[in-house]
Amino acid sequence: MVRVIEDTFGTAINPLTKQTEEIKRFTITNGMQMKVQVITLGATITSIEVPDANGHVEDVVLGYDDVAGYQTSTNPYFGATIGRVCNRVGHGRFPLNGQEIQVSRNMNNKHQLHGGFIGFDKVHWQVVAQHQDGVTLQHCSPDGHEGYPGEVTATVKISLTEDNCLHLLMRAKTTKTTAVNMTNHSYFNLAGHAAGKQAIYGHEVMINADKITETDGDSIPTGNFTPVEGTVYDLRKMKNMGEGIKSLLASPISGYDDNYCADENYNGNRINVIAKALYPPNGRWLEIASNQPGVQFYTSNGMPDTEKRETPIYGKNGAQYTKHAAFCLETQKYPDAVNHPNFPSIILNPDEEYNHEVIYKFGICRNSGCGKH
Repeated sequence: MVRVIEDTFGTAINPLTKQTEEIKRFTITNGMQMKVQVITLGATITSIEVPDANGHVEDVVLGYDDVAGYQTSTNPYFGATIGRVCNRVGHGRFPLNGQEIQVSRNMNNKHQLHGGFIGFDKVHWQVVAQHQDGVTLQHCSPDGHEGYPGEVTATVKISLTEDNCLHLLMRAKTTKTTAVNMTNHSYFNLAGHAAGKQAIYGHEVMINADKITETDGDSIPTGNFTPVEGTVYDLRKMKNMGEGIKSLLASPISGYDDNYCADENYNGNRINVIAKALYPPNGRWLEIASNQPGVQFYTSNGMPDTEKRETPIYGKNGAQYTKHAAFCLETQKYPDAVNHPNFPSIILNPDEEYNHEVIYKFGICRNSGCGKH
C-alpha cells in the first residue's frame, strides 16, 4: 500500500515575494521497499530509494541534506522541475506572432538555460492536493517573468505505484501565447548516489532514438539532425556507458550532453519507452517512458573535475559529487524549439494545455539475465 507523509524540510525566502516560507517535504512509500521524497522548493525530487537484486536499499539520486544545499550557486539543478523552458534558448530570443521575444540570458550572458535566473527550480510551489499515492504541486509564473509573455499556471503531480513506478505528470495553462517545455532534472547513479564515476562507467544504457539534434559550440541546436548510426551516439542497443564517455573525453563537452529524438511521429498521446539504464553489479535497472519526443542524455560533464583539483559538490551525508558521477535522462521537446520550425512546437496558446507525462520504472535483474535486459 502506498503511503504519503508530510513534514518540514526547512525554511527559505521566496524569490518572488521575498517572504520567508516553510519548505514542505512529502515522503511517498510503497510495499516494495521504494521511497520517494519531494520538496516544495523547485518541486524537487530529493531522494529515490529502491532495492537491488540482493535486497540492499539505496538512494539512487544526487541531492542535498538541507535547503541551504539546494540554494548554493553550484547546485546543478539536482532533482528539480525545470521551466518555463528547459534546456537552451539560443541568444535568449525567439519569434512569436510576428514579434521578437527577448528572454533573460543566464548562460554566459548569451543564451538562456533552464528558464532563466529564477526558473521553476528556484520558486516555492504550492501544495494543491495530497493523494493516497502522492502529491500535486502548483506554481503560478507571472506574466513577463524572465521575459516570457502570459501568466502560466503549472502543476506537477508526483505519484508512486506498487510496482515501483514513479509517475510525473506536468501540466500548464497560460493567459497569453507563450513557450512551455518542462522537464525533471534528476541525477541518477544506480550504484547509489555517492558511488561516483567509476560506478557510472560500469553502467549500461539504451536510448531508443536513431538521431540527435546537431548543436554548435555553445550546445545550441543548428536545426539539423545527426544520425547515430555507426557513431558513439548510437545507443539503440545496450551499451557500456563508460566506454562511450571515455571515447568523448577529447570532445569539448567531454561526455554525453545530447538531445535524442525518440519519437518520429510525435503527437503527445502515446507513452513510449524511451530509455533504459542498468548497473549489472547489483542488478538495479531504470526504464523511462514518456509522451515527449526527446530526451537529453547528460553524463554530468560539468560537475567538478577533481583531476583538475576542482572542489567537489558536497551532497547528502557528506557525499562528494564530481564529474561523471551521475547521468540524467531528461524527457522534453527539443532544445531551442522556439527557433526551429522543423522541431516539435513548444508554443502554448490560451485554449491549450501543456501535458508531459514521464514514468520512471525501477526493477532488478539477476546476474545471468542482466546483460539481456
